Amino acid sequence: MEIKGKVHCFFEQSGTFKNEFIKLGIPAEDYDIQNNFGQTDNVIDLFSEIDKEYAILQRERERERTIFTDITKDDLIVAFFPCIYFETIQQLVFALSHNQHRNKTQMEKIQIAIDRLEKRTEFHKLLYKMVFICDYYNFRLVIENPATAPNYLITGQNFPTPTIIDNNRMERGDYFKKPTAYWFFNCQPTYGYSYQNDKEQKIICKTKGSAVAGICSEERSMISPDYARNWICDFILGKYQEDISGPTLFDINEYL
Repeated sequence: MEIKGKVHCFFEQSGTFKNEFIKLGIPAEDYDIQNNFGQTDNVIDLFSEIDKEYAILQRERERERTIFTDITKDDLIVAFFPCIYFETIQQLVFALSHNQHRNKTQMEKIQIAIDRLEKRTEFHKLLYKMVFICDYYNFRLVIENPATAPNYLITGQNFPTPTIIDNNRMERGDYFKKPTAYWFFNCQPTYGYSYQNDKEQKIICKTKGSAVAGICSEERSMISPDYARNWICDFILGKYQEDISGPTLFDINEYL
């Protein structure tokens, strides 16, 4: 993929992917509502911006500036869309068996499930609205989300089939093994394989999640710079790296 413009990293505040794109000679910026790492170039409510642009396209409000105003077809959007209502652990909430709710009454558990269902629908709609906007303008878009099963978007077939599932991120130099899905819209991935299984696996089972909807815990969201660079070279740029061991190509069917 050739990127003549800029990479816009939505829902990223750590600068991890942004900085690796910049090191590879591609301008990039981060967009997030938080700036705990001091890396967020655009501190902004992305959900509000998505809603606003979608309403404009639906002729429900007058044209005004949004984050999408200055994005062009030469750019690329990489969206690390919050997974809080799509991930596997949410199934325990709907099954009324979440460990954190063990001291609540049955009616309280049901009420939590109803509230969670409403919020999941809201986030699901926002995800589709973002895809709609990018399709309308023919913007190139890559969406990232966990692929651990069961998964609302993937196992439940509530979203298009992922373009790629990276089953073990540690093989590309990350701290976590967890499988991750990527959806490519208005663009196609390149296929490379930068083998770099040299990190110690981190344990995340005891990390605290964010108390705010749509804001992920920092530790659970962290991705190593090595993984970001290898992912960019393998799937975005098709760039061979001389200092990476292992095969440089792989069969896409292994990741679907």
